Amino acid sequence: MNLFSLFIGALLVNNIIFAKFMGICPFLGVSKKINTAIGMGVAVTFVITLSSIITWLLQNFVLNKLGLGYLQTIAFILVIAALVQFVEMFLKKSSPSLYEALGVYLPLITTNCAVLGVALLNIKDNYNLVETIVNSLGSSLSFLLAIVLFAGIRERLALADIPESLQGFPIALITAGLMSIAFLGFSGLAI
Repeated sequence: MNLFSLFIGALLVNNIIFAKFMGICPFLGVSKKINTAIGMGVAVTFVITLSSIITWLLQNFVLNKLGLGYLQTIAFILVIAALVQFVEMFLKKSSPSLYEALGVYLPLITTNCAVLGVALLNIKDNYNLVETIVNSLGSSLSFLLAIVLFAGIRERLALADIPESLQGFPIALITAGLMSIAFLGFSGLAI
């Protein structure tokens, strides 16, 4: 498979939020402001990409060699949890305001199914290391793209005249649904 096609496919066609519906919790919870959405998107991008590389190496050089493939999910969750702790400590030291803004959602990256899902899909699809990096980067940037676009729309919706019954979470869900339909248009993209 062409690496460019793999990247564009992961970024737009198989968008992790709008096509695979993984990572919805932080997508809805941390998308009220663009700045926090960018921070969450960058943190998730870092964790998905690095965890996919480490889990690919772990799967191919440890678990498969020792016949311990049945420990895959547990081992992958441990790797992801360790990376999230690293990101949390880094943000607490380097950007306390972003750390406070992300709140409970930062440690919840550990349970973000998008992170584990991408790592497992890379193994299931038998990608080599380079394809794993490209697919992971495309998938994680698709999360960043989705959450930043959604945050921009939600900021504008906060200023719009919306019927009272649709204000807040209901209009956010309707918007997410419409964005998902819009991204469905990329499924016809021939690359």
